[in-house]
Amino acid sequence: MRSLLPVVAILFLTFIAGCSSTPSRDTEIPTATHVSGDFAGASGVDRFIQRMSQHGFRPDETAAILSRAQRKQSIIDLMDRQAPAKSTGPSGAWTRYRAKFLTEDTIAKGAAFWMQNASALAQAESRYGVPPEYVLAIIGVETRFGSFVGKTRIIDALATLAFAYPRRADYFADELESFLIMTRDEGLDPFQPRGSFAGAMGLGQFMPSSFHRYAVDLSGDGHRDLWNPADAIGSVANYFKEQGWRAGEPVAVRARVAPGSSAGSLKSGFDTRYGVKDLAGRGIVPTGSLGGASQVSLLQLDAQGGYDYWLGLPNFYVITRYNHSTYYAMAVHQLAQAIRTRRDGTGMPLSAR
Repeated sequence: MRSLLPVVAILFLTFIAGCSSTPSRDTEIPTATHVSGDFAGASGVDRFIQRMSQHGFRPDETAAILSRAQRKQSIIDLMDRQAPAKSTGPSGAWTRYRAKFLTEDTIAKGAAFWMQNASALAQAESRYGVPPEYVLAIIGVETRFGSFVGKTRIIDALATLAFAYPRRADYFADELESFLIMTRDEGLDPFQPRGSFAGAMGLGQFMPSSFHRYAVDLSGDGHRDLWNPADAIGSVANYFKEQGWRAGEPVAVRARVAPGSSAGSLKSGFDTRYGVKDLAGRGIVPTGSLGGASQVSLLQLDAQGGYDYWLGLPNFYVITRYNHSTYYAMAVHQLAQAIRTRRDGTGMPLSAR
């Protein structure tokens, strides 16, 4: 979400297994005076213990938690591999990326998840104005509808990155702080929640700070539980609303590019802004309704056989707040449309690039 990290591991396996992995709420934390174990003497540990005391955590309580956390070299190695390769020309990168998510299996599971959680999706749409297919697409891209929400203990992921990964130590110390407050407030054992190697949690892969800002108790059981489908649905929808989702407006429209157009020389990406009339003067026109928008972003997708061009609208930008990537947002958009089409019983448009 990003507010979630720009890159979080996309985790896949079977349907809804993650929903059964809700952490228990009753394990007590042993106490200790000083931090022992993997983070004994680590840079930032003493300062972190002092920070937590401002939230009502006793120093010995925080020290006991950190003493049981484990440093995972595999997490550091994965973080170091996240830098994307730079493209020097058309290579079909978008086609390969899209193929990871727009599959027959994913679309079928999305339609089934919709049927199983129709009430929660309808409630979320009524409350937040976000269509069910876009909430589903986020959950589908992130965890294949909860089938695999991650195996790494969140406490180990965040402690490793806060105290053994200097490049982003401040960010992850903040997330560790948010995580410990979350587990206390929700009555969770901090050693039970598991998620991605970067600390993202639940069906929607929220970071702990995003939990505090956007998670909701849609199920009405008194807890905000990211592993509960209803709460995950409500939380994703609330995230979109808070980021500026415009109910009833389109997301993105394919562009038609005239021969000899200057499209290839223009800056592209979800954060660009062009006047629709200006683009038309350059031979770039929408193939569908823009919902009255006068400004759009120009999206260039490196598809197999050449570039595809789309025009992004404000709702497309909202999706990129979850993950700051044009490809990610377009995969979510196209998966949402495919799930909606399947749900409506009109087939599956996998042929579009």
